[in-house]
Amino acid sequence: MSRTGQPGRSVSARLLDVLFAFRAGRSRLSLAELTRATGLPHASVRRLALELVEAGALDRARDGTFTVGIRLWELGTLAPLSLPLRTVALPYMQDLHAALRQHVQIAVLDGTSAVLVERLSADRAVDVAFRTGGRLPLHSSGVGKVLLAHAAPELADAVVREGLPATTPRTVTDPGLLRAELADIRESGTASVYGETSPGVNSVATRVLDAEGSVVAALGVVVRAGTVDLRTVRPAVIAGGLAVSRGLGWRTEVGVRRGSANFA
Repeated sequence: MSRTGQPGRSVSARLLDVLFAFRAGRSRLSLAELTRATGLPHASVRRLALELVEAGALDRARDGTFTVGIRLWELGTLAPLSLPLRTVALPYMQDLHAALRQHVQIAVLDGTSAVLVERLSADRAVDVAFRTGGRLPLHSSGVGKVLLAHAAPELADAVVREGLPATTPRTVTDPGLLRAELADIRESGTASVYGETSPGVNSVATRVLDAEGSVVAALGVVVRAGTVDLRTVRPAVIAGGLAVSRGLGWRTEVGVRRGSANFA
């Protein structure tokens, strides 16, 4: 019997039908594909999918396709048998930490902020205000700029509309300059930030890609200004980002896909 023919199916059961339509190799689905996978009426799938987007369980791209959202991903990291981003990234972060003895962190996009998923810190590294689980501004942090550069253009518009607060004299607050910088970051895949979020704190970050070439995270190193030349750190950070990306299934021939924005 098809799911539509099963009497008394609850709303929660149908929501789970939509969520469980996503799986390895089927991580980005159109509304039509969701309808076929669930066996539910098209109108019902559309309503349920949009409710899940509003709740943060799904993200909707500009082309109308859906992917698993960060809030559902955060819940999935609690599963003991899951292999979340931080599990894949941690060995490579430990290598960077051992080699550089600086803060090493990885962040994901959530709304108009970057959320720190994991951070490794050295005892003598520069003091920073943000900890694991904290939020960094997209316009002035290394990991934030990488995520913003690779998100949908609407996200940059939303960030500019919210304002570009200057937390230090070096913070880029001019929308035109920020957009030009984001274009350069998309081209190179990396961002170097000098004292924009906190005085005397520099960082370099790079993108992390999934199997489909979408930017799903940013890996970065944070250093005290004047102690480390970011140009010497950059190759190691890029290598780390590529290693994490390959651990998530990315291959060179896939290339890089500009991601969708998940913003309020």
